[in-house]
Amino acid sequence: MNKKLIWLVAAKDIRGITSSVQVWLGLILLPLIFSVIFPLALILLVKNLPVSSPDLIDLVNKVVHGLKDTKSGETIESLPSIKHQIIFVTVNYLLGSIFLLIPTINAMMISLHSFVGEKEKRTMETLLFSPITVKELFIGKVLAAFIPSIIITWVSFFLFGFITVSLTYNMYGYFIFPNANWLILMFWVTPMITIFTILVNVFVSARAKGFQEAQQLGGILILPIMALFIGQATGFLVIKPILLAVLGVTILILNLFLLKIMTKYNDRNTLFEKQI
Repeated sequence: MNKKLIWLVAAKDIRGITSSVQVWLGLILLPLIFSVIFPLALILLVKNLPVSSPDLIDLVNKVVHGLKDTKSGETIESLPSIKHQIIFVTVNYLLGSIFLLIPTINAMMISLHSFVGEKEKRTMETLLFSPITVKELFIGKVLAAFIPSIIITWVSFFLFGFITVSLTYNMYGYFIFPNANWLILMFWVTPMITIFTILVNVFVSARAKGFQEAQQLGGILILPIMALFIGQATGFLVIKPILLAVLGVTILILNLFLLKIMTKYNDRNTLFEKQI
């Protein structure tokens, strides 16, 4: 495998992303909302306004029930007020799943352009006649989407943590963030989900004839994350570290399977026919 050619393909695509202000704005808008505006508004509202919503109180009770006989459940129950419990539960058990939208949407937007962009710019033919194997081409495209997506996600995670800790330390007297869920989510599940999103969308991008067609197929990946968020927001699902660890292993296996399928069913002739 020629690593130099792989990095050339990845570097070319990353330059295309970083050189466009319009693309950058699209990539950082969602992270700014989830990592800065959302925690800032939520924590300040709960701290400074009276809490009387029965739905929020019911959500806290469901999470405590789901964590019964665990150290986390005892920690939440021991907090001095319902405001402390709402902020603790929302930060550590609700926002994690919605945060997954950052790497998923960014990875989807970049990877959908991978092959479709080459076709629309009429540069696909040049790539196919270059001395690079299809496997090296796919790996280069995956790296070009993975590197900016994961960097933006981790920077958003640290921004979210800084704001959360800054606004809550005086209230609790200790750091409520990050807990084990967040660490496993960010450094194990997120890279796996990002790679999975990229593999699916690169595969779709290679087969689709235009961006609109690729976007419609690739956008389906957001649905499981929204289902996960709704499950947590309604109290039917309480995320625990062991569940996240198993989820990461499952997605890893899916990624290996997808990579094998992609390189097996995409040769130069197939890619060439799909650009016509």
